[in-house]
Amino acid sequence: MNKLKLKHKEVVDFYTKNADENVVKKLSRYFKEGLDAYGVDKDTFLAQGKKWLSEWENDMTIEDYLDFGDMLVSTGKYEEAHCATEFIISKKDEFTHDTFDRIGKWLENGIQNWANTDVLCMSVLCEFVFNDIIQPKDFINWTTSESKWKRRAVPVTFVETYKKGYKQETILSVIEHLMEDKEEDVQKGLGTLLREIWKKQPEIAEEFLLKWKDKCGRKIIHYATEKMDKENKAKFKKTKK
Repeated sequence: MNKLKLKHKEVVDFYTKNADENVVKKLSRYFKEGLDAYGVDKDTFLAQGKKWLSEWENDMTIEDYLDFGDMLVSTGKYEEAHCATEFIISKKDEFTHDTFDRIGKWLENGIQNWANTDVLCMSVLCEFVFNDIIQPKDFINWTTSESKWKRRAVPVTFVETYKKGYKQETILSVIEHLMEDKEEDVQKGLGTLLREIWKKQPEIAEEFLLKWKDKCGRKIIHYATEKMDKENKAKFKKTKK
């Protein structure tokens, strides 16, 4: 058995040993499509993740962690996907454009809920933009993915980069490719991003929303206008034909 299979067995054994059906029931209410999880307490699996990283520091390269991540996310298990994210971020100083493409495949080959998607965006994918490894336009190919989670990852990553000062012009030109997406999980991500832009640059966000209000999904409008007063929200009602 090679080292990655041994490490995966160690991960599975730990999670199986610490599984709690009550934790699964508690978490499941946040996932309308269901949740495939062991049910390990968050503090427990975060602490163990740090322990593994320390123990494996001299044994695992970035390529090892990418291969290990492929293995972990392919199981569909909530905690294993979280592990993949926690492990790969430890190698952020070695990220390249190829790393970005490789991690992107996790959203098509195993990650299957909004929580694992969003943690990957906020802790890993944003690093590629912050460090100029990729540009926002590099996400355009993601907007046509068959995976709704890969499409959702586009606006959710931009939420984090925008908060840190990334200019909105390039971001808006990318998300235009998603504004007619039918999936609510994608729409919620888009709405959240536009709400963040509205907080800092209301005129720009409102101009963009007015352009799309009659064509885009209503969840986008709902989330984007959440902090607006009643009068302002009314501007973004769909025009009746």
